[in-house]
Parts: sequence; C-alpha cells; structure tokens
Amino acid sequence: FTPTVRPRRIAVVGAGPAGLSAATLLAERGFEVQLFEQSTHVGGQLRLACQVPGKEEFKETLRYFEQRLKDTGVQLHLGIEVKADLLMDFDEVIVATGVSPRSPGITGQEHAKVLSYVDVLTGKAQVGPRVAVIGAGGIGFDVAQFLVHGDAPALGLPCWQREWGVMDPALARGGLAPQGAIPGLPQRQVTLLQRKAAPLGKGLGKTTGWIHRAHLKMKQVQMLGGVNYERIDEQGLHISFGRKRERPAVIECDHVVMCAGQVPRRELADALIARGQKVHVIGGAHQAGELDAKRAIEQAARLAAQL
Repeated sequence: FTPTVRPRRIAVVGAGPAGLSAATLLAERGFEVQLFEQSTHVGGQLRLACQVPGKEEFKETLRYFEQRLKDTGVQLHLGIEVKADLLMDFDEVIVATGVSPRSPGITGQEHAKVLSYVDVLTGKAQVGPRVAVIGAGGIGFDVAQFLVHGDAPALGLPCWQREWGVMDPALARGGLAPQGAIPGLPQRQVTLLQRKAAPLGKGLGKTTGWIHRAHLKMKQVQMLGGVNYERIDEQGLHISFGRKRERPAVIECDHVVMCAGQVPRRELADALIARGQKVHVIGGAHQAGELDAKRAIEQAARLAAQL
C-alpha cells in the first residue's frame, strides 16, 4: 500500500470487518478518514462470531483493528445513525453498512417466542431449554452450537480432548483415547431446520464443515431438511415436509430463533447515489450471501489500494 499522491476526505460507514479494513488502510495511505458506526462498538458481525464456541480467536482480530484505528489516526464516531445529508461534503463515501436478518415470511413470526439470532448471540434474549432454529446456513450452525454450549466458558484442552476422544499422540497410538469420545450433555434441546431437501451443512467450508456437523450430532441436535414452515404459535413451530406438505408435525419449543439468511443494508448507499455522491459499496452491504469476513476484508483492502 503506497502513500496517496492525491489526499481526499473519505467517509466510511459501518465498522464491521470491511469498514475497518478500508478505513485503516486508507488512513495509512494518507487520506483523511472518518469512520461512522451506528453501534457503540466496532466489529459488526465479527463481534457476534466471537460468541460462538470455537471462534473466540476472532477477539484478537477485533483487538488488532482497534489498535490499527489508533495507529492510523482514523476519526471514529460511534453510536451515530448516519443520514445522507451528513456525508455530502466528503469527496467519496464507502458504505459498509452490513446486513439485516431476512424475514422468512412465516405465519406467526411476530410471536413473543420468536427471537433474532442477533439478540441470542449478544445475550439480549434469554433462551429457554427447547429451541427450534430456522435456517441451517453458517449462522444457523453457529447459533445451534452456541445454544447447546450454553453459558459455559470456552473449552479448555482437557475438556476438548475428552469431548472428541483424542489425546497426545505420544501417549496413545494415533492420538485416540482408549475410552473414546465422552461428550458433555447439551445445555438445550435444539432442532435445526431448513427448507432445502439437501443435507444440512452442505454449504459449510470443506475443511471445517464436517466438524460442525459432528459437533451438533454429538450434542444430540435434531436436523431436519425439506421442511415447510406452516406457522408459529404458543405450542411451537408447525411444519410439514415436501411439496405436497405431508407429515404435519409440531416442534414443541420455548423459542424459535430466526437464522433465515441476510439481506444487504443498501438504503444509505441508494440515497447517496440518488444525490450524486461518489459511493463504493463493500462487505455484506455488497453481498450478503454466506458472510465471509476474509472476503470482506480483502475486498476493502483492494478498494483502499485503488483509490
């Protein structure tokens, strides 16, 4: 990243991984950068991911970016919902406003027992012992792991070895414990569902997807595909199967957690474009499907190198 020969005033809206990457690299190149974030802290979806068992190391990514903001001199504005009027005096605007949960359009989804995955992972919602999770993409699997893990601290090495039935290869041939895997009991009874008839977790990463599937199976998570969501009521989640809506059933549960995908938050970008401002859209605001922090960071870095 070379110093710019034409410094400009640039606003970055959204302090998730894409916005953090763009803001710090642009400031490093010599641009005057102001970063706006609606929340009271940086991180976006990355901060949510830190709550998922096995992803605690993302806290180091956040710590890295927080230090980078200080080192590069980015002017950070937290707790501000930015409108187009505030951004018209900047030379260019980078919109990294992220995503919003997709509405699955299920009858009764306004019921009190229906929760957003955001409220679950941030701890705003108290979740009961029986849970139905709608949507088996990456976020659905993450939420299911969070729910069966409960409020216990991150697994230490001895606990992890016991759960997976492994040990130091110097002490046991092949690193396999003689007693096999001894998984702990799940903290909640979880049912994970998806509309697609394909195997659940098929779209997860090739090198890690099997781990997530094995972990949920170990924690007795029921996985159902090819499901039609009929309605949600006091009894729970009413479902059927297949195009002919056969085998009606009820998933009796205390809560239903919505993980039915995301949609880009582009309202601000569209308003700025309509007013003639020069706008770049990155991260989840550009592409919401199967959020990928690495992809968002790289996209932002490439943009920062080109401006």
